[in-house]
Amino acid sequence: MPSYTPPLRDMQFVMHELLGAVDELKQIPKYADLDADTVNAVLEEGGKFASKVLAPLNLVGDVQGCVLNKETHEVKTPDGFKDAYKQYTENGWSALSADPEWGGQGMPQLVNQAVYEMMNSANQAWTMYPGLSHGAHACLEEHGSPEQKAMYLPKLTSGEWTGTMCLTEPHCGTDLGLLRTKAEPQGDGTYKLTGAKIFISAGEHDMAANIVHLVLARLPDAPAGSKGISLFVVPKFKVNADGSLGERNGIYCGGLEHKMGIHGNATCQMVLEDAVGTLVGQPHRGLPAMFVMMNGARLGVGNQSLGLTQVAYENAVNYAKDRVQMRSLSGPKRPDLAADPIIVHPDVRKMLLIARAYAEGARALVYYTAIELDKEHNHPDEAVRKEASDTVALLTPIVKAFITDNAWEATRHCQQVYGGHGFIHEWGMEQFVRDARINMIYEGTNTVQSLDLLGRKVLGDGGAKLTAFGKKIGRFVKENADNEAMQEFTKPLADLGQKVQAFTMEIGMKGMQNPDEVGAAAVDYLRVVGHLVYAYFFAQSAKIALAKLDSGDTFYKAKLATARFYFAKLVPEVETAMITAKAGLKPLMEMEEALF
Repeated sequence: MPSYTPPLRDMQFVMHELLGAVDELKQIPKYADLDADTVNAVLEEGGKFASKVLAPLNLVGDVQGCVLNKETHEVKTPDGFKDAYKQYTENGWSALSADPEWGGQGMPQLVNQAVYEMMNSANQAWTMYPGLSHGAHACLEEHGSPEQKAMYLPKLTSGEWTGTMCLTEPHCGTDLGLLRTKAEPQGDGTYKLTGAKIFISAGEHDMAANIVHLVLARLPDAPAGSKGISLFVVPKFKVNADGSLGERNGIYCGGLEHKMGIHGNATCQMVLEDAVGTLVGQPHRGLPAMFVMMNGARLGVGNQSLGLTQVAYENAVNYAKDRVQMRSLSGPKRPDLAADPIIVHPDVRKMLLIARAYAEGARALVYYTAIELDKEHNHPDEAVRKEASDTVALLTPIVKAFITDNAWEATRHCQQVYGGHGFIHEWGMEQFVRDARINMIYEGTNTVQSLDLLGRKVLGDGGAKLTAFGKKIGRFVKENADNEAMQEFTKPLADLGQKVQAFTMEIGMKGMQNPDEVGAAAVDYLRVVGHLVYAYFFAQSAKIALAKLDSGDTFYKAKLATARFYFAKLVPEVETAMITAKAGLKPLMEMEEALF
């Protein structure tokens, strides 16, 4: 059975030494009293809940899955899930980052993301149940009416109710402009919704008293396409004026998807039959409102893959240190044993270091983005809020796509470390691989994220957001120009920054001639920019480690070694990615459709 030990030392390093998170966040009035000791205490307790309560349920949830009662449309979650959720809410984890106005504890998003990293490592399928509630909460907090906020936000904050996002329909996924679910006004401020949704994570379960569905639908006078979409809040149980639960609403689970992974989470086919809901925000403006939840979910999915990368790495390292197989090519390393532990073999180390580097790079990116998100929403300076908003917009597709792509690679490498045992369920590695696969697909496939990065976030504003981030990298390189020990990091980082600038201009010019060129280059482009972002964080981490090598703390020695591995073995991927992107559209399109 796999184990999980929260990587508190590296989490604290990223927060306090790399990002200076407390000092950054204390500039925000609502976080003025934040201190490192409090943050560390929250992380320690969150780690205990993740490792002791959630992790033991991961294999159980994968084996049992969820069960639908087709007569009542109720879904039973795996053994232990409901009790774990009760502990989660009773201990206040659901309220950690929510506004005190709604009963929350008012902690920064950064702290919440760090706790969620640990819960994702321990049990991604379980963590998706409360995870989606944060997005529903954020959406209603920003776009809901005062009545909707008063009715739903306290219950979502406490965790008594959970939330979902109902977008996808059987005939349309990413192209939401094709959706058909209808909403008929009733003359009393409510609407009756009819239609069908699929792939609704946590759409039905037995862990909370009510489920608050945010549903996209069309009003009778809606124009065609995405400009005719409205957003509605549709509870599983109708809510009475006094806040008590009323009768069952006309939204229910008609079937559960049979999936490759995340078996412990109920992925539902939702049926709406005259389901009563209320409009969120303005008519025909549902998609911009829902993007609050969708963007939050994209950051959350990146965090899911960070969690899986970390737990897969931990278990693979433990196995590689314990499993003996063959002798080292350079001679026995453990002559007291019948064979050497497989961690002595270069390729095993390569697989482990790929996972370690991708976990540490992802952690830096997720935490950095969370700080920027806190600044975007809460900083008193409008200029700071605008800069943070641009940074979050630029990094969101990278968080979602780059981290999840890397997790798929990392978990497969960690499975490979186990050899034949990696194919056996009880060891847990094949579950991590299966669970990781969905993260590249949902909340906008990684190709969609790549198109978003290149087409909207970079070319859409003439490269302004990317240039601003590049200036941060340039300042770091300049500040360390005279540091001889840093040259092995700053020189390739500066070179990569210059190449990205020229690469962007070249792809942009080709895209002006034919927009399909953007589609042909986008996935490779995201890989290149993702490595630039990670390289920036690893270079900063290396500077800290170099300064503290004499401290006697081996953590810094390992951090420096990981940074060196990243620059030597992973950054060179950008050369291939740029070559294939520059090959352009022709190799993809010259074959006639009939020849496929």
